[in-house]
Amino acid sequence: MEAAAKIFVAGHNGLVGSALVRKLEKDGYRNLLLLNRKQLDLTRQADVIDFFQKSRPDYVLLAAAKVGGILANHTRPAEFIYENLVMESNIIHASWQSGVKRLLFLGSSCIYPKQCPQPMKEDYLLTGPLEPTNEPYAIAKIAGIKLCQSYNRQYDTRFFSVMPTNLYGPNDNFDLESSHVLPALIRKFHQAKMLDAAESGREAVEIWGTGLPRREFLHVDDLAEACVFLVNLEDDTLNSLAAGTGVPLINIGWGKDITIRELAELIREIVGFKGELRFDTDKPDGTPRKLLDVSKLAGLGWHAKISLEDGIRDTYKWCLENHIF
Repeated sequence: MEAAAKIFVAGHNGLVGSALVRKLEKDGYRNLLLLNRKQLDLTRQADVIDFFQKSRPDYVLLAAAKVGGILANHTRPAEFIYENLVMESNIIHASWQSGVKRLLFLGSSCIYPKQCPQPMKEDYLLTGPLEPTNEPYAIAKIAGIKLCQSYNRQYDTRFFSVMPTNLYGPNDNFDLESSHVLPALIRKFHQAKMLDAAESGREAVEIWGTGLPRREFLHVDDLAEACVFLVNLEDDTLNSLAAGTGVPLINIGWGKDITIRELAELIREIVGFKGELRFDTDKPDGTPRKLLDVSKLAGLGWHAKISLEDGIRDTYKWCLENHIF
């Protein structure tokens, strides 16, 4: 991307979008197009097309999405499939209409089948049934990948998709009703620690499921580094990533995973909570394991740098400094 290029970061206030903005600004990009939902509702097609026609962005980083954990996906499936389908369709279509040079679409590792071989390769897409607890969200993200593929085939656009693993970091969602497991655990352990201090008692922290599922986690600043790295690849290199899937598609992850129990124990130590863990086995576990195969990205010379322990410490410190709890 040229230093003076117009770059539209869709969803710039969210976890991923804000990290992309930090990275772009650090790298000297100053012509960023950043609009909140009051300024531009991405679910309104006419407004999106009007914005693209007037602003003419050169590059689009599509990080806008409706996201949430198991509880949110289970209780509001219509919102997750509808809002994500509409936003990505509007932006991808308008990007083609206005001649965007390159678009990066942020997907999710939940696009892969529930019983997917591990680690999950890009060409495992659509090879089996999805995890039921987040199927509507996954379907929407798969549709976004196929939109990029279809526009590339018909209109010779340069749209591609990245599939990040479970993300965390500054500006995450820490609401217990809608957050993912890592930020939810940070909040639970912090609240239990504060309650212990106030009442001189000893709370136990309840965790959904058995604690046995394995998950991979990536600090969002590492994701932003990878995204900017990929957007700046030469066309030939980017096109080579389409092998097997028919669309430039690449996993972004750490390449290692841990159990939910191990994650909880690590967060408990970092937060400084002294109480017990209590696993509610009546609650769903979700997918047994979700580990991405990141060999494509590694082959291009990119590797994650922020360890899980350092990343959680950084995130908890950010929460305290910004009075999130």
